[in-house]
Amino acid sequence: YLNLVKNNIANAPISVHLCDFPTANEAWIDKELEASMEAVLKVVALGRACRNAANVKTKQPLGAMYVKADFALSEFYTSIIQDELNVKKIEFTEDVSAYTSYTFKPQLRTVGPKYGKYLKQIQEELASLDGNAAMERLEKDGVLKLDNLNGEVVLCKEDLLISMAQAEGFVSDSNGNVTVVLDIRLTKELMEEGMVRELISKLQTMRKEAGFEVTDRIRVAYEGSPQIEEIFRAYGQNIQNAVLADEIVKGRLDGYQKEWKINQEAILLDVQKSR
Repeated sequence: YLNLVKNNIANAPISVHLCDFPTANEAWIDKELEASMEAVLKVVALGRACRNAANVKTKQPLGAMYVKADFALSEFYTSIIQDELNVKKIEFTEDVSAYTSYTFKPQLRTVGPKYGKYLKQIQEELASLDGNAAMERLEKDGVLKLDNLNGEVVLCKEDLLISMAQAEGFVSDSNGNVTVVLDIRLTKELMEEGMVRELISKLQTMRKEAGFEVTDRIRVAYEGSPQIEEIFRAYGQNIQNAVLADEIVKGRLDGYQKEWKINQEAILLDVQKSR
């Protein structure tokens, strides 16, 4: 406060604790911005849940994510989601049935007292439903009518145990009116990019542990498998730029060394301050 305010405004109070609490200017409230960011947070939270369920680290880039929602977002907001989730492409779609399906079972605690005499038939009817179509009806109407069984049987969400199944290579999650599907299939290029990010992260950690200043130039050496060698050969310049390295060599230096395991590949990294 003293540096930013008092030194520049002579008649400002001597302490921030002597200032009046600022009054909100409602003219500055941007409802559209708030609604859009709330949507962004909802999509990001579901995307992170999908990554966690698939045990895929955020440093590993993914090819695509599909979003079904009752809102759309501009490129400005989708770019925020892409950056947060490390996803190459986000596509809003009206239909995610190609990636997900639903199965239904009766909640015995509530269905039993209401429709006990139909319980076996209800189980069979629910098992035969088109999961996506049934879920769409449930979301739209709030209830699921089993007309083939008996016009009296009407089930609400509380009467159902709903499970979401996913196509191989995809992970999905839902919250209310939003469903996200994450494509977790990894191409060679995506795996290499993920490994590069991991290497950069490990080298930055070693810079800090070795006590280097943020601006210090360094030298890097490595020992690892042929795959590791190929990564450094293909992406060495990118890694150098990111960690302020003057050179990266195969072998060892007389510097700070540490062993790591990246994507099941063992590697020894060695960092030394440039002279």
